[in-house]
Amino acid sequence: MCAMWRLQVALCTLSVLLSLSSAGESKARSCSEVRQAYNVKGFSLVNVPHQEISGEHLRVCPQGYTCCTSEMEDNLHQQSKQEFEILVEESSRNMRTTFVSRHKKFDEFFLELLDNSEKSLNSMFTRTYGKLYMQNSEVFQDLFTELKRYYTGGNVNLEEMLNDFWSRLLERMFQLLNSQYHFTDDYLECVSKYADQLKPFGDVPRKLKAQVTRAFIAARTFVQGLMVGREVANRVAKVNVVPACVRALTKMLYCPYCRGMPGLKPCHNYCHNVMRGCLANQADLDTEWNLFIDAMLLVADRLEGPFNIEAVIEPVDIKISEAIMTMQDNSMTVSAKVFQGCGQPKPSGIGRSARGISDVFSARFRPFTPEERPTTAAGTSLDRLRAVWRTMQHSVIDIKEKLKESKRFWTNLPDDICAKGKLTESDEEQCWNSHTKGRYFPEVVKEGLTNQQNNPEVDVDITRPDTLIRQQIMALRVMTNKLKNAYNGNDIYFQDSSDEGSSSGSGSGCTDGCTTELVFVGTEAPVIGADRSDERAAAAAAGKSLSREPSLLLVMFALTLWAMQTQWR
Repeated sequence: MCAMWRLQVALCTLSVLLSLSSAGESKARSCSEVRQAYNVKGFSLVNVPHQEISGEHLRVCPQGYTCCTSEMEDNLHQQSKQEFEILVEESSRNMRTTFVSRHKKFDEFFLELLDNSEKSLNSMFTRTYGKLYMQNSEVFQDLFTELKRYYTGGNVNLEEMLNDFWSRLLERMFQLLNSQYHFTDDYLECVSKYADQLKPFGDVPRKLKAQVTRAFIAARTFVQGLMVGREVANRVAKVNVVPACVRALTKMLYCPYCRGMPGLKPCHNYCHNVMRGCLANQADLDTEWNLFIDAMLLVADRLEGPFNIEAVIEPVDIKISEAIMTMQDNSMTVSAKVFQGCGQPKPSGIGRSARGISDVFSARFRPFTPEERPTTAAGTSLDRLRAVWRTMQHSVIDIKEKLKESKRFWTNLPDDICAKGKLTESDEEQCWNSHTKGRYFPEVVKEGLTNQQNNPEVDVDITRPDTLIRQQIMALRVMTNKLKNAYNGNDIYFQDSSDEGSSSGSGSGCTDGCTTELVFVGTEAPVIGADRSDERAAAAAAGKSLSREPSLLLVMFALTLWAMQTQWR
């Protein structure tokens, strides 16, 4: 019995000695690899230990023997936050660049089309009608001026503006065709009142208004969608890193440094739990983002359909000239009915000029062949316009593919960041599991804020959604509604109730927690609301107004005017 007791004492003594020996070895473990890795990060090696020290001072990492001082842990804490922000920025860069670059391409294409449309009309009408056109060219110049003013945010109603163009053209034409009479302003106003009844220009104005409006709604809304997508993605990519997230990131990325294993990468599932906790609010954006992308793809289908090269062979100048010829053909009938309704005008006392107006118009406008067609000052020919259109169509196809790739982007973001071999270790047995090297056992939580209640790595307050993310969700919801209506040929006027309380259009005027009220008033084409507050509403929901893109918006009309021509045949 005594011998047995002595044996137990000997074994206990040996165990203590071995433990002390192990502790001595642990104390003596070198921190050289940690010093080198820490220095590579740009930190000074002053006060960085050469050997492990006691870790009672650590607040995030395990408090065993460590290579980290309190200052090192604080530095690595800030480093974790900065690297996470960079990771999110880099992971979303391609998607964000898609919206920026494709938006720029549309700007270039439409600007060239609008420029050539105006130059082509001026060139053809100067050659065809000579002084007669030049003396009345301001009617056509004002048309483009008003379109530009509309696109740059002026209070212009598109339908009324087109009606005004045809009314002014009717007044000028009526005076030219009846130059032996003197017409007062009141008389000319009476003439305009008979325009709908007499249809002096045939069906061209009605078709122009309806077709241009439908096509323009789709094109304009699509471009607005690119702007909204760009703004939302840029804002969400600037992630708000809360303290609980920074703590979890530090533990995952840099606690291996403190344990003397700077080269050890985190386990894959461990990384997923940390990233899903840190990006929980971004994941909640995904549902509305996917609906937005689907709506963008629907409108892109519209752009691919009507806007093809076969539909733009005959430009708008030919159509306006056809309307003028229709007026000339029906001049006697139109004049007789106007005289009957408005009264017989007084003779001007001056007879018709030696070369009668009818003689001028008798030289009917004929479409040029591609070889005869005048070129613009920049040398742009019909072939060039065809090339621009082909490029534009390829651009639409390209944008569709890029949009498809961006679906489910925000819920897939943790997967992209935690890609094996990039940030995490592919060997599940040789990875950092939050306290040592070994397998990570906890289950991976689902994405989204409400699912983070049981996240083992990040303490997420599921009762406080991120205000910025909620604003972006509202912005996407507003834009998606516009896109769906644009697909059906309808426009929507969005009234932001906060506009009245804001001194500028740069934001919604909301403080944290407020919502943006929207009044939805559906309008069927061809009626388009002149107010640009629909854009402001989408921007206000995002916390900032959409940046104005005048050059992009100026060129939309060229797209629509050139896109619907064959339907008039």
